[in-house]
Amino acid sequence: MDSVRDSTKSSVSEAAPEELVRIRDCRQAYHKGGNADLVVLDNVDLTLHSGEIVGLLGRSGSGKSTLLRIVSGLLAPTSGEVFWRGARLRGPAKGVAMVFQSFALFPWLTVQANVELGLEAKGVARAERERLAEDAIELIGLGGYENAYPKELSGGMRQRVGLARGLVVHPDLLLMDEPFSALDVLTAENLRTDLIELWSEKRLPVKSVLIVTHNIEEAVLMCDRILVFSSNPGRVAHELKVPFAHPRRRHDFAFRQFVDRIYGLMTQRLRATTAPVPTAAVTDKFRALPMLPLNLMAGLMETLLAEPYNGRADLPLLAASLQLELDELLPLGETMQMLRLAELEEGDIRLTESGAGFVQAELDQRKLILRESLLANIPLVADIRSVLDERWNHRARAERFRDELEDHMSPDYARETLQTIIGWGRYAELFDFDEEADQFFLEDED
Repeated sequence: MDSVRDSTKSSVSEAAPEELVRIRDCRQAYHKGGNADLVVLDNVDLTLHSGEIVGLLGRSGSGKSTLLRIVSGLLAPTSGEVFWRGARLRGPAKGVAMVFQSFALFPWLTVQANVELGLEAKGVARAERERLAEDAIELIGLGGYENAYPKELSGGMRQRVGLARGLVVHPDLLLMDEPFSALDVLTAENLRTDLIELWSEKRLPVKSVLIVTHNIEEAVLMCDRILVFSSNPGRVAHELKVPFAHPRRRHDFAFRQFVDRIYGLMTQRLRATTAPVPTAAVTDKFRALPMLPLNLMAGLMETLLAEPYNGRADLPLLAASLQLELDELLPLGETMQMLRLAELEEGDIRLTESGAGFVQAELDQRKLILRESLLANIPLVADIRSVLDERWNHRARAERFRDELEDHMSPDYARETLQTIIGWGRYAELFDFDEEADQFFLEDED
């Protein structure tokens, strides 16, 4: 596990930090009948102390939100130990509040009533509820909107209401599940800035914050410590101490270097998971694929080959230029690497000779390049084509391949993977797909 020593004073209490959460050897798996278990988290260790903001950084599907539910006590892990304030956690943890991505407000209640809900559930007297709710609403910048309804508020204001509802109970630990991802860029930036100012000024009535994000810059801007998650199953691949005091400036050279470093660590992981393996390997054959249209991948390759990149780009700068987030850019890079059309190297993406050839080729040649790449590098595609070639009617039910995928991943990932393969196979003229019959088939070549 990688770590960077903190060389500056962070916003922590001068007293010795209190251990709030300790998780050891956490594993979360879901049983799939007679099939192998679907493992979401494996061998995860996590410790949270008072006085720190900790980020869980990783792609969607890496188990970050599942870990958040385990920390809160809403979900018991399949195996492993979970401690809250030194005692084994059994059920929902007292002193933990959560802020969701989707706001989760009751539309028929006013701002004041939405914020008071948690206090009402705890049996707090009405006058005290009203006072605490008004204080929380004022704290997060919504004073004067107490009697407004959610439909009358912007997305950013609704998320502030969600934040006030979490803060009003004065939790020891505030859990935030991608709280800014549903907001536009400017609104998210303003809310992040306000939240960090309140934290730095010790005005937030919480001891610690645990935030799930897939935005690298967001994690570096907000967090004192970052746990970088790998996927399939989710594991803590790296732990980083952020060596900057608040407020942080995203354009500072040291900040950009740190962001670059995280991109490098994450692309190292991608290189490891997309290294060449024997085509018979089960892990390679049943790898989940993102919903990725070919035109999007082709567009990125065309951008990379053109000025100013000339075939190679720094991932953070490319993401900023194209306004892509981690969950959008890394699946593109991973897929291009899987197809041997690009390489991910220490936070950079570089077109291979095949990738450059694809960009420069006419349509028929592009189809041929992709066809050869799919057969050589995506075993499931080769398997589908082989089955179709062997059948007298050159047809095969998709259910067969979908069931095989579901032995190794969730039904949603299996569906997305097969849909991606259908799109790629059609483009490369390897096979076609009959939606109504749910069958792969080969076109007559006569």
